Amino acid sequence: MESIVQIAQAMQRVLMERADALAHEVGFVQRTRKLSGSRFMQTLVWGFQATPAASYTDLSQSAATVGVEITSQGLEQRFTPQAACLAKRVLECAVEEVISSRPAATVLLQRFNGVHLRDSTVISLPACLAGVWPGVGGSRGESAALKLQVDLDWRSGQLQGPVLQSGRTHDTHSPFHGQELPPGALGVADLGFFDLQALAADQQRGVFWITRLKFGSSVYDLQGQRLKLLPWLQAQGQTPLDVPVLVGRQQQIPCRLLAVRVPPEVVQRRHRQLRKYARKKQSPLSPERLAWAGCTVIITNVPLAQLSLDEALVLLGVRWQVELLFKLWKSHGLVDEWRSENPWRILCELYAKLIGLIILHWISLTSLWECPTRSLFKAAHAVRKYATTLALTFGDLAELTHTLESLCNCLLATCHVNTRRTEPSTYQILSGSA
Repeated sequence: MESIVQIAQAMQRVLMERADALAHEVGFVQRTRKLSGSRFMQTLVWGFQATPAASYTDLSQSAATVGVEITSQGLEQRFTPQAACLAKRVLECAVEEVISSRPAATVLLQRFNGVHLRDSTVISLPACLAGVWPGVGGSRGESAALKLQVDLDWRSGQLQGPVLQSGRTHDTHSPFHGQELPPGALGVADLGFFDLQALAADQQRGVFWITRLKFGSSVYDLQGQRLKLLPWLQAQGQTPLDVPVLVGRQQQIPCRLLAVRVPPEVVQRRHRQLRKYARKKQSPLSPERLAWAGCTVIITNVPLAQLSLDEALVLLGVRWQVELLFKLWKSHGLVDEWRSENPWRILCELYAKLIGLIILHWISLTSLWECPTRSLFKAAHAVRKYATTLALTFGDLAELTHTLESLCNCLLATCHVNTRRTEPSTYQILSGSA
């Protein structure tokens, strides 16, 4: 009950108090209007929550639900640079709210003081927004793109972000890259975040990490002799490896190197991805780089007594869960789709959808996170059905709390994944039931 009230208060704080205050700060509201900052933001958030591909007619109906009568044409005129600035600032307020759940009961996750998955996804935007969110450019001229950076603690469910950056920003400039985790926590990140200096700093602070080894990294045995890694790995045959090494020409980080051969179909998929990337970057692809795809090579500073090789592979696979979160945002929330050519409407829609997805995550934390069998995709569909009810009860804390209680009960009863005999789900692997 307490956590549901906490979410209700956070929702009202962001979409009422902060939205109204910010509307005056950014110039969206300069005098008293029927379409205040809070009602405008509620119109968008609940409108796109109910109908991600909402038209102006859908949004005007959403406005009526929150107590504002405005025509489609009148609403269309309100999508201005000031409106986009308001929506962005309200999104930033939502990101600042700290909502978490009691840690999941999975034994493997409980060995760590948090399991932090860090990753990013890019949303391509119309070129006319290059001055707001510049992309990487290219042969076709100026481009625009928005990068969303997140840190998801898979143990407690706490989500930091999405933090917005231009599409051309490298992941090593993420606000979460180098952010200090608590001692005993485990960081799991994509190769885009691979940074030996950051890994060394984490190790000194008592933070654990696990990551795939970047191709071309310098690896030494404990006597300081550099290994010709690819020939050395190929000489081991099919035997999985778990050996102590030093990584980095300057840092010389002591850690474990784990390596396993992958099936032919995985090798072929990796080769396709490498060739696609090489074509995109117009760079040559060496035979050594292709051969490297035949193994999964991992480095970690978690002691063997705390994490076996098989368990390390499981935890590395957990990183895919943040990819599934992005997939949910795009396939369900349609954050990368819009029905307008107005650049300010596009940005307002994108920011409002992200606010709705943050609220969806808060609700999922309260009702589902302690359940290893949780299905966030099923939860998303259930929350969509409640969007109008949430809008109608939003202004009254007691009524909003009651609506959230009913919604959470619905999620707890119905939003679970099915056990699979083939291709087991993450919860099956983590629980050892696969």
